Amino acid sequence: MESQVTNPNNTSLRTSLQLGIYKVIDPFVKLLIKLGLTPNMVTSIGFVLNVGVAVIFIIGAEEGNRGDLRYVGWAGGLILFAGLFDMLDGQVARLGNMKSTFGALYDSVLDRYSELIMFLGICYYLVGHHYFISSIAAFIAMIGSMMVSYVRARAEGLGIECKGGLMQRPERVVTIGLFAILCGVTSLYIGGDWKLYIPGVKYHVFETISIFTIPIVALSFLTNITAFNRLIDAKRSLLEKDKTNSSN
Repeated sequence: MESQVTNPNNTSLRTSLQLGIYKVIDPFVKLLIKLGLTPNMVTSIGFVLNVGVAVIFIIGAEEGNRGDLRYVGWAGGLILFAGLFDMLDGQVARLGNMKSTFGALYDSVLDRYSELIMFLGICYYLVGHHYFISSIAAFIAMIGSMMVSYVRARAEGLGIECKGGLMQRPERVVTIGLFAILCGVTSLYIGGDWKLYIPGVKYHVFETISIFTIPIVALSFLTNITAFNRLIDAKRSLLEKDKTNSSN
C-alpha cells in the first residue's frame, strides 16, 4: 500500500491509525512468517482475493436482479479482507527481514492489477443492471486511481518523493469496501429497490444502491484531484531541483 509522508514534528492521524492497525495485525503477521509465507506469496493472495471480488460483482450482474444488493455487500466484505493483505505483505517483509527490491516492484504491480480488476467487476455490475451514469463514474474513478499511483511512480523515477494526497490506495479500498457492505446490509432492512421521491420532482432522488454509488461518484472527483495535486507538488519539487542543479 502507498504510505503517507509525515512531518516528524506532527504525526498525522492517518499514520497513527496505520501504526495502531500494525499492532493489531502483527501477531497474525508473525504466524504467517512461521507458516513459511513470503511477502510475495501474501501479495499474490491479495490479488487472488480481488479477482474474487470481481467474480462476485459479475455473478451479481448475471444472476442477481436489480434489487438484490447482497452481492454488493459480500463483495464489499471481500474488498476489505483483500485490502488487509496489502498491509500484511509489507509487515511480513519487515518483521521477517525479507525485504527485496523485486518484492516492492511486485507489490506495486499487483496492487494496480488488483484495483483494475476490482473496478472491472464494479463497472460490469453497474452496466449489467443499467446504472449507466454510475458506471461512468466508476470508470472515471478507476482512471483517477491509476493516475494517483502513476504520478507518484513517475515522480519517484525522476528522483523526487510524491506520496501525499487525500485518496491514496488505503482510503480508496476502505471507502469502496465499507459503503458496499453498508449498501448490502441496508438493503436487507429497507429493500434493494427502495426509492426516495420529493414532491414535484418526476424522478427519485435517492435509492438503496446510492449508498454504494454516491461514494464512487465522490471518488471519481477526489482521485483525479489527488492525482492533479501530486502533479503540482511534483512540478514544484522538480523546479526547485532544477534551480539547485543550475546553481551548482
